[in-house]
Parts: sequence; structure tokens; C-alpha cells
Amino acid sequence: MSTGTQTRDSLSRRVRPLYVAAFLLGIWLWVPVEKLFMTQIGFTAAAVGVMAAVYSAVPPIMEIPSGVLADRWSRRGVLIVASVSGMVSVLIGGISTNVPTYFLSAVFLGVFFAMRSGTLEAVLYDLVLEETGSSDEYESRVGRVRMIESSALVSSALIGGLLANLTSLRLTYFLTIPFTGLAIIALLRFREPTLHKTEEASSLRTHLAVTYRAVSRPGQLRSIVVLTVMTGLILTTIFEFGPLWLVAVAAPAIFYGPHWAGLMSTFGLGGLLAGKLRFDRPLPVGGVAAVMAVASWMLTSSRNMIGLTVAQIVLALLGVAASIHISRLMHDAVPSSVRAGVSSAVGALSWVTFLPFALAFGVVSEYKGVYTAGWMIVAATVATGIMLVKVALTNCSPVSAPRFAALRSGCTAEGTA
Repeated sequence: MSTGTQTRDSLSRRVRPLYVAAFLLGIWLWVPVEKLFMTQIGFTAAAVGVMAAVYSAVPPIMEIPSGVLADRWSRRGVLIVASVSGMVSVLIGGISTNVPTYFLSAVFLGVFFAMRSGTLEAVLYDLVLEETGSSDEYESRVGRVRMIESSALVSSALIGGLLANLTSLRLTYFLTIPFTGLAIIALLRFREPTLHKTEEASSLRTHLAVTYRAVSRPGQLRSIVVLTVMTGLILTTIFEFGPLWLVAVAAPAIFYGPHWAGLMSTFGLGGLLAGKLRFDRPLPVGGVAAVMAVASWMLTSSRNMIGLTVAQIVLALLGVAASIHISRLMHDAVPSSVRAGVSSAVGALSWVTFLPFALAFGVVSEYKGVYTAGWMIVAATVATGIMLVKVALTNCSPVSAPRFAALRSGCTAEGTA
């Protein structure tokens, strides 16, 4: 057996518990019936909006502390804490009989997303680097994770709706909890990479300063950070507001299920696509940017529910694929000792950017219609496409080594004191 084959086999064995955990954490049987359940326990449209605000406010607060904790303590440990928070959220949601109690479940759900955000990607990147000595397989491995998550989300959405119809809405919450518990067991069996422990320990103040400099310093990394925020903005907007177009064209209720399943499938399909599209070449990236722009434009013009669904799926699909490539560039550009912290800081920036955008999008949709609001997505998509081409044109090749003190070709050193 060749050394390369042995390396891939070793990597596959070590990453398997992460795959299992990703699948189990994606089984959310309650999601397809959540809004109906909320209505039953007293939620009004205004209360739903307040809950969304509560949920969206938690990740920006928690992202950076959780990332620093992952870098300085244990990334596996942070993933386990996140899973426990997710379990608590579902339990509180399931026992809720009023609006305030359900608000508390939303807080814990926000903690789950904040602590998981960036940490999974950081530990997977380090695992690939530790086993192979380069980041070449990172995109394909993240792609598999996205495919696994997508299959879990789509299948659990369909099964959850069926279970709710046969049993009760509340039971879908309680049936989700065992799957999260099994995910924690899978994480406990995962052997965490130790690259972030190999560098000399620093004080918390120094660690935070290095993390801040890595995110804010001018140069190639700043473009990557902005690009990460922009792609996140587009994806979150599509997932949060996509159904409004179906409302605008009076689509039948039965169409909402396939529409949502199609959007959820983009996580997996986009992951598979990420390893095949050459985002480091200007010509292919230009093609991707053009297709994304056309898809976003359809959200301002098409009155056909199938056409609108296809446009949203295409936009989300290419957005997911681009985000995985951008994630690799970001991880290439920072040292392991602050990798989770930087990733979480960028995640916090993404949430902070989305909040005012979502507020403005909602106001424009309310008073001018969702098609007018769609031009906001067009503007964001065109700006993202231009930045994708710009990053590809720089043709910056990061150094694949255990310690990333700097980048080649004049790219900014990151995270170095």
C-alpha cells in the first residue's frame, strides 16, 4: 500500500466521527412544523419577529468568545458544548406552553449555532493538514460534510412533517433529542488534531490581539473576510426570505415543502460542486459570478413559482460552493493557534451585517413588495461576484505548512505579532 493511500485511509478513519456527528446534528424533526407549533402556544406575527431578533442577536455576542475558547481549550470540547446547548434548546422548545419559554429555547439555539460556527471548519482544516501536510483535501472534505448535513436536513424535514401529522407537533421536538445525544457520543470518539497546541502559549490579551489583527489587517485576507461576509449575507437572506416570493405569487401550500427541500439540498450539492469548480481561475469565476447575477435578477422579474424556486436554488448552490473555497483561503491565511477565533470573528461580522440588511429588506418588502426588495439581493450578488473575480485575479497561493506566518506573492501576513 502506498504512503498516499495510507494517509488517505488514516484521514478517513479520523474524520468519520465528524461525519456521523454532522449527520445526527442535522436531524431536526421539529423544523418543518415549528411555525405551526409556535402559533398553537400563542405566538403572533409580531412575536415571531421578536423571537427572530432574539435568536439573531445571540451569535454575534457568542461567536468570538467561543472561537477563542476553541483555540485555547479544545475544539472538540466546544463542539460538544454546542451540541448540549442544541439539546437544551429543543427540550425547552418541546415543553414550552407559552411565548416567553419558547424565547429561552431560541437563546440556546443561538448559542448552539455560535459555538459550532467556525469551529467545525477549523478542526476539519487542521485534521486534513495534520494528516496530509497540505490543505488540498479540505474543500472535498468540507463538501462531504455539507452533503451529509444536507441529506439529514432534507430527510428529517420530510419525516418530521409526517410524524407531526401522525402523532403531535410537540413529539417532534422530543424525538430529536436522542439524535443529538448520539452526536455527542460520536464527538467523544473523535481524536482532535493538535496543531493549535503546538505553538507557544500566549496570554489571553495577546491571543485576542492576534485574532483582531488577523481579521482587520489590510491586504488579501481582508478581501477574503469581506467576501466571506458577503456570501453569508446572500445565503442567509435567501434561506430566511426565500418563501416570500412564493407568497407573492400565491403558490399552493403543497409547493412549500419541495421548495424548502430544494434549498436545503444546496448545502450538499454545493459541497460537491466546490471541489469541481476552479474558483482560483478568473474565467470560471467570472462565469459563476454571471450565473449568480442572472439568478438574482430573476428574483426581481419572474412571476413563475418554478422559475423563482430554480433561481433561488441556483443562487444558493453557487453561494455554498463559493463559500467553501473562500473558507479554505481564510484558513490557509491564518495560523492554527487562532484559526477558530478568526473564523468565529468573521461569523460574528456576518451576523452583524445581516441584521440591518434583514431589517431593511423586511421594510422594503412590506411597503414596496418583495420584488423591489429583490434588487438588494442583486446589488449584494453583483458586488460579491466582482470580489470573487478580484480574489481570483490576485492568484495568491498560500503556504501549506503547519505554521502560517505569512503568505506568498505579497499577501498579508496574518496573525503574526
